[in-house]
Amino acid sequence: MGPTRPGAQPPGLADAFRAAFSAHPAGVAIVTASGPNGPAGITASSVISVSAEPPVLAVSITRGTESGAALLAGETLAVHLLTTANRRLAELFARPGSHRFGFDMDWYRAPTGEPIIRGVGTVLRCKPLDRMPAGTGVVLAAQVLQVLDDGSSAPALVYQRRMYYALDAWSTLRPRS
Repeated sequence: MGPTRPGAQPPGLADAFRAAFSAHPAGVAIVTASGPNGPAGITASSVISVSAEPPVLAVSITRGTESGAALLAGETLAVHLLTTANRRLAELFARPGSHRFGFDMDWYRAPTGEPIIRGVGTVLRCKPLDRMPAGTGVVLAAQVLQVLDDGSSAPALVYQRRMYYALDAWSTLRPRS
């Protein structure tokens, strides 16, 4: 096998990358914003904490979808950190073309416009700071303006190998003696 062109991807790299991250568990969130056609939202397992002072997070959003475009254009957004009680919501917001803000969903519009879903563990109201194109996505950095916590003690919802899991005290690894 000869040298690879600059910027070219070795064969199989994308599949190996997907497999590596499939095995790496991630917390599950729903990201919402007001869009030109109403509220928009996606399920994301790519939310990370960037800074505590000031509080900043980042999320990867796929370009080329109506929901992704609405989130990237939004002046504000809400990041809903999900618990195991929210698995149905995670599945709904992950399905392309699903009707996400129907009459049967308990949500409201914050005074600043973001759609806020009730019954999730924690909601972070955010203002986008920067958008960095990266492959087929955009990494959006956002400053957290407010933390809305419903005091839920439900375990965090985690995604690994295309399945949802609970992350709770039973899964804690104790230090070795």
